[in-house]
Amino acid sequence: MKFSGWPEPGELVVGRVDEIEDFGVFVDLLEYEDKRGLCHISEVASGWIKNVRDHVNTDQRVVAKVLDVDKSAQQIDLSLKDVNDHQRKDKIQEWKNEQKADNWMEIAFGEDIEDDDYTEIANALLSKFGSLYDGFEEAAIHGHEGLENVDLSEERIDALVETARKNVSVPYVTVTGYVDLESPEPDGVDVIKEALQAAEGNGEIPEEISLKVTYVGSPEYRIEVQAPNYKTAEDHLEASAQRATEQIAEDGGSGEFHRERRSDDE
Repeated sequence: MKFSGWPEPGELVVGRVDEIEDFGVFVDLLEYEDKRGLCHISEVASGWIKNVRDHVNTDQRVVAKVLDVDKSAQQIDLSLKDVNDHQRKDKIQEWKNEQKADNWMEIAFGEDIEDDDYTEIANALLSKFGSLYDGFEEAAIHGHEGLENVDLSEERIDALVETARKNVSVPYVTVTGYVDLESPEPDGVDVIKEALQAAEGNGEIPEEISLKVTYVGSPEYRIEVQAPNYKTAEDHLEASAQRATEQIAEDGGSGEFHRERRSDDE
C-alpha cells in the first residue's frame, strides 16, 4: 500500500536511491505515490564528503528523515545522516510488515479488489490500529472481538480474521509464577484440586492465552502463562494465582503467590 498524500517533517521514510549527483541524492519514496525527495550532500553523512558515491549506491534502499516539505514546489528535503542504526532497523521492519499486510489484503479480498474498496478497508484499519499490519495482528490474536469497533461490514471482518488466522505469525511471551496451596481439612486433596481448577480458569481463559498449572513439590505449584505480550501475560498470571488463593481460603485452606521457585524438588 502506498499513501497518496505527503510525508510530514520529522517522519522517517523508506526510499530507493534513484539518482546520484555531485550535490546530493534523489530518493524515490517507496511508501508514497509518485513522491521523490532530495538529500543534499551535507545530509548524506556526517563530516566532509568528497564523493557522494562513497556513501550511497544507485538502487540502494535507505531510510531517511524528512526535513522539510514544500508542496507548492513539489519538493521534499531529506536527511540520511540523521537516522541512526536502531531507527533504520525498526523502520525497515515496519515497512516489511506493511508489505506483508498489503499481500494479506489481496488474499482476503482478491487481487482484483477495487481501489476504492481497498482504501475504505485500509483506512478503517489505519484509523483504529495505526497500520495494516497491527490490524491483522489484532485480528489474529483476538479474532472478531479485536475488530468489533472497526467500521467495516461483518463480511469484511470475517475475511480479515480468516486471513489473519492463517497467515500472521503472532509473537508470544511466557511468564511464570508459583503458588503454595495448603489445606488442613480431611478432604484437603479435593480442596486443592478445586483451587487448581480455579487457577486454570475453569475453562474460561481466552483462546489466545495458554495457561498451565503443574505440580512442583508440596505445597508448590507452577503457573505458566503464554500470551501475545507481557502485560497480558502478567495480568493473567496474577489473576490465576488470585483465583487459586481465594478459592482455597474459602474452603479453609491457605494460599500464597510468589515469583521465584521455593521447593528443592523439580
